[in-house]
Amino acid sequence: MELTATQVSSIVNQALAEAHEAAKQALAQHGDRDACGFAWTSISEYAGKKIRANSRVGRALAEAGVRKDYSGAYCLWNPSLLGVQSISILEAGAVAAAEVFKLHGFHASAGSRLD
Repeated sequence: MELTATQVSSIVNQALAEAHEAAKQALAQHGDRDACGFAWTSISEYAGKKIRANSRVGRALAEAGVRKDYSGAYCLWNPSLLGVQSISILEAGAVAAAEVFKLHGFHASAGSRLD
């Protein structure tokens, strides 16, 4: 089943909301004390097929603000949208966003690196 642009936008918004909530909970529980780093969510496939930029899903992701990264996957950089440096907090948000995409048939994963 091919998703519409409205459905993709809704999924992206849900992923961002879940990421923000997960990161806020991690911040409340642990504080901004871990190592400094970055986190993101990568989305590479939908329904078992690589997402092409000229496909309906690819165009809808781009319209929703999700950009391609160097690997060709679509990427949400810091999906929690929190201005913290703690890698564990940012990772919590990236994992939560990836889980939302997985629920909707995407192959998604969280990534991170130390600064």
